[in-house]
Amino acid sequence: MSPRGVAINDVRERLFDAAERVLAREGPAALSSRAITAEADCAKGLLHAHFDGLDAFVAELVLDRFARTARQAAELPARAGHADVAGNLVAIALTLLDSLNPAVVALALTRPAATLRIRQALEAGAPGFTVIQDAVTSYLDEERRLGRLAKETDTASVALALVGTVHHLLMTSWAGAPDPREQTERLVAQLVAPSLGERS
Repeated sequence: MSPRGVAINDVRERLFDAAERVLAREGPAALSSRAITAEADCAKGLLHAHFDGLDAFVAELVLDRFARTARQAAELPARAGHADVAGNLVAIALTLLDSLNPAVVALALTRPAATLRIRQALEAGAPGFTVIQDAVTSYLDEERRLGRLAKETDTASVALALVGTVHHLLMTSWAGAPDPREQTERLVAQLVAPSLGERS
């Protein structure tokens, strides 16, 4: 057990959750190692015992949320033939939108060292938007094989449009911005309606 009774295998997620609460409540300027550990009710040095500084922590937080969404996206092809295509796409898009708190994204963008770590990890194969895009493509390929999408549907382009748009919405989500969920639902309708209408 670590100080204050935090189990070792629970430390990362507990600190990640605490950081998201601090960001949501007080904004990026308030985020510090001490603020995170205080919010998590952990010993002050615990974050540095598990991460190589705050930039490493922020990078790992972003990568963890990407990985979590990638795991959910990997289950998408199994939904082929079930429910409806548009609903399945909206569900994974909303999961992606919820995977990262906009404040976390904003924080990462203001910390070049964290951004560099994230980029290097993604280049080295850490799951991110590309993995999610591939999962969406595989799902659409299966729906096309089942005849629920028109044979001529460019599944890779549909997946790119969806995941790229969600990425954009994540990067531009701030107070006063349009509801990204409504925008996502409208986008999905535009992307899949022609293919659904043309199938035989």
